Amino acid sequence: MKRIHLISGPRNISTALMYSFGNRKDTAIVDEPLYATYLSKHEDIIHPGREDIFDSQSQNAQEVIDKVFGGSYERPILFIKNMAHHLDDLDWSFILEMDNVFLIRDPKQLIASFAQVIEEPTLLDIGIEIEYRIFQYLQDHGKPTVVIDSNEVLKNPEYVLRKLCKQLEIPYHNDMLSWKKGAREEDGVWAKYWYKNVHQSTGFIKQNSSDRQLPDRLLPLLNQAQKYYDLLCTHSIKATEDVTTI
Repeated sequence: MKRIHLISGPRNISTALMYSFGNRKDTAIVDEPLYATYLSKHEDIIHPGREDIFDSQSQNAQEVIDKVFGGSYERPILFIKNMAHHLDDLDWSFILEMDNVFLIRDPKQLIASFAQVIEEPTLLDIGIEIEYRIFQYLQDHGKPTVVIDSNEVLKNPEYVLRKLCKQLEIPYHNDMLSWKKGAREEDGVWAKYWYKNVHQSTGFIKQNSSDRQLPDRLLPLLNQAQKYYDLLCTHSIKATEDVTTI
């Protein structure tokens, strides 16, 4: 079974990418299975819907790893959407069995968007440092990885998705370019707080929030995040107008 593990920061197009893969007839999707585990380890982090998240998921990381990441599914491809910071303080050896995809976003856009829900985000909240650390971990273990940048996806979704599928050694399907408006049954219980834009979408479209201004108080966080983004960005798939070469 092909097991694809998306490692992303928040306020990215990670849910749209999950919907894209969920629109394939050969793929099962799972939404952030380690969210409850993460919150249980960080009692000082208060996210909207915290208690609902605890009620909906196991807080036992090993149980989640065994049943979700290593479980059996009716479809031949599994796509797990995961936030990088949800992997904080875990043994990462289990992801060596996955095909890992890193999704990054310009940190200025990411932080400005995230601050609309969590007013004082930290470097852990936005996930980019731990994304880079996980990337290095996989590199050190000789595990191939793929990096995609949300801005590049939005420039040319078909090209980047074709390239992504090629690197994952799965066939590309045009069904990945669009989906029905509204929620999906696979959405986590936190969707009502975070997924408004994607529920109104039917494809990969730049949101107005991408142009939101960054408050001055968050400039130090941007300076911290930028270096990790730049390091990962050098490995990312770049968009092009030409899709005939894929």
